Amino acid sequence: MFRLFAARFGRLFLGIWFVILVTSLSGMNLVPAASKSHGPSPTSTSTLTLVLLNSTDASPHWGQSVTFTVSTTATTEPYVSTDCYQNGVLVMGAMAGFFPSYPWPGSQIVILSSPSWTGGPASCTAELYYFNGRKNITLKTLNFSVYA
Repeated sequence: MFRLFAARFGRLFLGIWFVILVTSLSGMNLVPAASKSHGPSPTSTSTLTLVLLNSTDASPHWGQSVTFTVSTTATTEPYVSTDCYQNGVLVMGAMAGFFPSYPWPGSQIVILSSPSWTGGPASCTAELYYFNGRKNITLKTLNFSVYA
């Protein structure tokens, strides 16, 4: 048995066994990337609220303007995308960053119309998200109806 451990492969086997024993007892994770999450933290909180800018009856209507109140602990650079559909057809899409260094702050106001949407009601969805370096991570979704 001693000759086995004295041989080259025996020393290698003993070294591997020792590393496994030490890392098992210490709780070390030698492959941290395999357990890394790329989504929002389970403890993060996010809110997304529709703000009507020129409504006369507390409801959004075609041609009026809206924006959003955004709050999140998941990122310092949240974005909101807004898509509106009539009869399942996309008639308006908008996107803006809701953070101080966003270079186009005026785009945070969404006008509920477009060349494809010349009037009438629509179903809209606002999505609060951030980009994690590889893909968009959705934090919150808000559905709302736009009236004629």
